[in-house]
Parts: sequence; structure tokens; C-alpha cells
Amino acid sequence: MNFRSLEDFWAFYVNQHSKPSTRRWHFAGTLLSIVLFVYSLLFNWWFLVFVPICGYGLAWYSHFFVEGNVPVTFGHPFWSLLCDFRMFGLMLTGKMDREIKRLGKRPILQGF
Repeated sequence: MNFRSLEDFWAFYVNQHSKPSTRRWHFAGTLLSIVLFVYSLLFNWWFLVFVPICGYGLAWYSHFFVEGNVPVTFGHPFWSLLCDFRMFGLMLTGKMDREIKRLGKRPILQGF
């Protein structure tokens, strides 16, 4: 798929993360990647190897086994990474449901 802008891709990206549990797996993967990145900078640079393994591993798990789709990272790796961090920030600040509504989606209510 071709997208004219990051904002166009963002709408598609959000649609590909329609289930709350998929978004939570992404959040966990992004958080773990950030923690491992900081740890590797401060203590042991070999831990950099685990940054993409943990981040992508948890995210891809959520797509294959929770959402039931193919990760958009395969077709748009850079934009997907940017959107991962955007979604992480919106989830961290509690604004992701509002963003889903803004894009015309309805969040699926589900227990953690």
C-alpha cells in the first residue's frame, strides 16, 4: 500500500491495532525496548541486541496471535516505528481512545 503522508499511514496503523490487547502488547514491547536501550547505554552495550528483539517480538506476537493480521512493519518499517512511539505516547497519557474516536473507530472495551 502506498501512503501520501504519515497522517494517512497513522489512520491505517490505528486500524491495524483495533484490539486493546494488541495495543497493550505494543506498549509493553516499546517500554521494554526503552528500558533495555537505557540500560545498554549506562551499563552494558551488548544489551542493544535485545532492544529490537523484545520490541518487535512482543508487537509481532500481538499481530499474529491476537489481532490476526500481518505487522505493517514489513511494508513500512520507518513509519511503523514512528507510529509505535506515537501510540506509546498516547497510551501513556491516556489519549489513545480519544485518537481512535477521532479517526472514526470505536474502542473495544475489554478487561486488562
